Amino acid sequence: MKLLIHICLFIPFIGFAISLAIRRGREANMARLALVTMIGSLISIVAAVSYWLVGGGKPVNVHDLSLYDDKAGHFHFFLDFFMDRVTSVYLLVGATVGLVVVAFSRRYMHREHGYGRFFNTILFFYFGYVFTVLAGNLETLFMGWEMLGISSFLLIAFYRLRYMPVANAIKVFSIYRLGDVGMLLTMWMSHHLLHENVAIYQLNFDGNQTIILDHYGEALFLAIMIILAASAKSGQLPFSGWLPRAMEGPTPSSAIFYGALSVHAGVFLLLRTYPFWKGIVLARVLIGAIGLATAIVGSLIASTQSTIKGQVAYSALSQIGIMFIEVALGLEMVALFHFAGNAFLRTYQLLVSPSSVAYYMREQFYHYALPVYPSFRFPFMRRAYMGAYLFSIREWNLDILLFKLIFKPLKKLGKPLWFIRRKSVLYILLPVYALGIVLSYTHMVTIPYLRHGIAVVFGILALAVVVKSYNERASSRLAWILLVMTHFFIHLAISFNLDQPNFLEAVLYLGGVSLAGVVGYWCLDRVRVAEGRIIDLNGFHGLVRKHRFTALIFLLCCLGLTGFPITTTYLGEDLMLAHIDSNQYVLAIVVSLSLVVLGIAAIRVYARVFLGKLTRDYHNKLELTY
Repeated sequence: MKLLIHICLFIPFIGFAISLAIRRGREANMARLALVTMIGSLISIVAAVSYWLVGGGKPVNVHDLSLYDDKAGHFHFFLDFFMDRVTSVYLLVGATVGLVVVAFSRRYMHREHGYGRFFNTILFFYFGYVFTVLAGNLETLFMGWEMLGISSFLLIAFYRLRYMPVANAIKVFSIYRLGDVGMLLTMWMSHHLLHENVAIYQLNFDGNQTIILDHYGEALFLAIMIILAASAKSGQLPFSGWLPRAMEGPTPSSAIFYGALSVHAGVFLLLRTYPFWKGIVLARVLIGAIGLATAIVGSLIASTQSTIKGQVAYSALSQIGIMFIEVALGLEMVALFHFAGNAFLRTYQLLVSPSSVAYYMREQFYHYALPVYPSFRFPFMRRAYMGAYLFSIREWNLDILLFKLIFKPLKKLGKPLWFIRRKSVLYILLPVYALGIVLSYTHMVTIPYLRHGIAVVFGILALAVVVKSYNERASSRLAWILLVMTHFFIHLAISFNLDQPNFLEAVLYLGGVSLAGVVGYWCLDRVRVAEGRIIDLNGFHGLVRKHRFTALIFLLCCLGLTGFPITTTYLGEDLMLAHIDSNQYVLAIVVSLSLVVLGIAAIRVYARVFLGKLTRDYHNKLELTY
C-alpha cells in the first residue's frame, strides 16, 4: 500500500516538474504531457483504491518521512499518509474531474497567451490536492492546503495584466489566509492537547477521547478553529463573497477549483477531523447552523445573479452548506455521495457555460419575454419578497461586512505607525531586536511570568511591524524589509518562552527567512534600477512582461517568506508555535495573526509590483491580447 500511495503522489509531481521544462509555445507537447499525467494518475488511484478494498477497506496509515525530531519528545515533524473511504472518494472524484478538465482545456485554451502557464498551475494544483487528500496528520495536510491556496491565486490572476483578475485574486487569497489562522491554531492546540503531532488515525483512540472530555475548553477552542478553516476554504458564511470573485480565471480552472475540488476542501477537513469533534455538541450545532445559513442565503443570491458563473458559484455554496449539515449529523456516506454529485454537476455546468451564454443570447434576441412576478395576497409578503430580493442582489453585503470587520481595522492600525521608515528599521527595530536577543539568551530575566509577558510584548511588536508593511504604499523595498523583520520578532517572542533557546531551531527558522529576504530584496532593487524610478505600492505596475525571470524569482521568495513548504521556514513556523504553552492564548493568536497578515502583505507586494494594469502606453496593445 505504501508503494501505491507513493505512486499516486509521484505521478502528478513528475508531470508538474516536467511541464516546467517545456518551452513556451509548445502547445501540443504541454497538452500531451498534462493528459498523460492525468490518465496515469487516474490509473494509479484506481489501482490503489482497488487494492485497499481487496484488503478489507480498513483505514491504512503510512508513516513516511521524519523531517525533524528534537530527540526530547517535545516536537516531531513527519510526513504521514492515510487511506480510508473519505480519501478514496476524494481521490477518485479528483482524478476523474481533473482528467475531464485537462482534456477540455487542450482545445479551449488553444492560442491563449499563457497556455503553458495554465497547465503548469493546473498540474501543481492537482499535486497539492492529492497531497492534501492523502495527508495523515495536520502538518502534512497543511502543506497541501497551502499548495491549493497559492495555485488558486495564480489561476484567478491568470490574466495577470488586467486589473480585476489580479484584485480579485488578492481578495480570495486574503480570505484563504484568514482560514489559515484556524489551521495554525489547530496544529498548536492539538500538539498541546494530545501531547504529540498526532496522526489522523489516532484521533478516535479511547485515550484521546478521554483527554478531549477532560479538557473541554481546549477541545472546544480547537474545534472552533477547525470550523473557521473549513468555512473560509469552502466559502461558508460569512466568507461566501469570495467565490464568485474567483471566477475571474479561465472557465476550466473555475470548474476544477470552485465547482469541483478546491471548494470542497472545507468539507474534507471536517470529515477528516470528525472523530475529534464528534463528541462536542456545541461544535456540531455551530457547523450545522453555518451550513443552514449558507444554504439559505446562497440559494437566494443564486436566484438573482445575472451571470452564469455567479449562479453556479452560489448554487455550489448552498449545496456545500447542506454538506456541512450532513457532516454535523454524522452522515459521512451521505456527505461523500453529495460531494461527488455536486462536483460532477458543477464541473459540467461551468464547462458548458460559454455555450450556454451564446444560446441564451440568441434566445433573448429572438424570443424575449417580460419576466412574470409573483402576486401576493398580503402587502407584508410583497415587502418581504422585495427586501429579500434587494438583499440578494447586493449579495447580502458580505464583502462590505468582511471589509469593515477585518481589513478596515488593519488599515486603521497602520496609521499610527506612519513614523516607521527605513531609518527607523536601522535605528529603532534592529537595536530593540539585539537587546531582546541579549535578554533572552543570557537569561537576565528569570521570572517566568515576566518572561511570558515580554514574549507577548515582542509578539505584539511583530504584529505591529507586519501591519505597517501591509499598509505601506511609498516603497516596496521598505514593505519587504518589514516582512523580514516580522519573522525575527516572532522568533524573539518565542525565545522568551524557552528555558534554553535552541540554536538549531533558530537557524532552521531564520535561515529560510534570511535567504528569501535577501534574494527578494535583490529582485526589488534590480527592478528599481532597471526602471529608473522608485517602485511604490499605490497601484499595479504590471512589470512581469518586462521582468519575467525576476518576477518568478520574487514569487518564490514570497512563498519562502510566507512559510510555503519550499524552505525551512515552514518547519520553523511549526516549531515556533509548538513552543507556545497551551495557556498562552494571547501569544498564540498574535503570532498566528502576524504570520497570516505577513502572507497577505507579501503576495500584495508581488501583485502590485509585477501584476495588474500596465502603466506604459506602448504595452496597451499587448494587454488586449493577454
